[in-house]
Amino acid sequence: MQELLRTVFPSTATVNARGHLVVGGCDVVDLSMEFGTPLYVFDEQTLRERCREFLREFQARYRECQVVYACKAFANVALLRLLAEEGLGFDVVSGGELAAVRAAGVDSRLVYLHGNNKSRQELEEAVGWGVGRVVMDNFQELSMLEEVAAEARRVQEVLLRVSPGVDPHTHVHTTTGVLDSKFGFPIATGQAGEAVRLALASRHLRLVGLHFHLGSPIFETGPYREALRITLAFASRMREEGLALGEMNVGGGFAIAYTRDQKPPAVAEYAEAISEELVGQCRSLGLEPPRLTSEPGRAIVGPAGVAVYTVGARKAIPGVRTYVSVDGGMGDNIRPALYDATYEAVVANRAGQPPSERVTIAGKFCESGDILVREAHLPATQPGDLIALPAAGAYCPSMASNYNLAPRPAMVLVGGGSARLIRRRETYQDLLAADVP
Repeated sequence: MQELLRTVFPSTATVNARGHLVVGGCDVVDLSMEFGTPLYVFDEQTLRERCREFLREFQARYRECQVVYACKAFANVALLRLLAEEGLGFDVVSGGELAAVRAAGVDSRLVYLHGNNKSRQELEEAVGWGVGRVVMDNFQELSMLEEVAAEARRVQEVLLRVSPGVDPHTHVHTTTGVLDSKFGFPIATGQAGEAVRLALASRHLRLVGLHFHLGSPIFETGPYREALRITLAFASRMREEGLALGEMNVGGGFAIAYTRDQKPPAVAEYAEAISEELVGQCRSLGLEPPRLTSEPGRAIVGPAGVAVYTVGARKAIPGVRTYVSVDGGMGDNIRPALYDATYEAVVANRAGQPPSERVTIAGKFCESGDILVREAHLPATQPGDLIALPAAGAYCPSMASNYNLAPRPAMVLVGGGSARLIRRRETYQDLLAADVP
């Protein structure tokens, strides 16, 4: 248990004298009694530590840099306010995420709007609010943003998202920097060069830099180095066209440990590889070092979150497997079904007991693929036990659905022995509120 606490749980996680899992000084059993399950518990100390670690490690190695939180990992007004307090900017990919950061009261100049198919309304909202950067993804968007900025009588600063053609060796569904991707202007085909020329010719767009995002999660630093070599060589060639590289945005994709066996690079290793490559390539190419921007999402919020479920039915199939069903599943965490994602699990109300059986933790949704953990090594479970899955803070709540018309879970922020509700549990009335009979 100590190994699990050290490797995949929030930094404050302990087991108390009652044998209960504790996060942020709060007994998880008590939290489940107060707020019900499924429940997502976010540890404030871990969130702040992860923000500070990214800022510290990148700033120690590069003279001018910025850390921008990727809201797609999980966006909540209370969480966004906390991250803003720690000095992070924000990467949004939709009008909804834009609305969330506005509601959180963040500085619009620290907001980056991404997306491969932004609507005119989203561009109008972003330009009207005064976002710092719009990251352009395709030719249609270039012309549409030119029109939007002209109507607003503004000059909008933009980055171009380029595709360097680098395979980050991650899941096919989360690989985004290769040639065959819906994202970005490919460098190899000449389309990135054409995009630079169009942006530079624009009267209402100001091209300030380039962006790439390779995929996620990336357990190696090599792909970042390779992508920087390709992208900076492209930037060097485009100087003749008038490109002055003021910003180099390397995206995110920084990995976290979901299981005790996974060993992702430390933040310092990512920062060292990226900074060293950027400095070295700029020196060899004669480029003025640009501002460096990174966009961690999962690596900030993932380790801070714990999902808590209540055990219901057990189904033992002799000689095959035993299913332990819980009151959540793919409705609040679709990652195992979508990406074959793996998780650790503990019995939160008996966290001090040694494991005695291997079971498959199944969700309650009407799909055979609704499996949270296929091989969980746990103490013998019984109805009413609490199952906790660590490293659940990223892409679980943000990808949650109302499949089977199930209300989405409540979420609490814990710290110093107290818990604050940051999203209430949905009700049946919430589910039906938008229906028009």
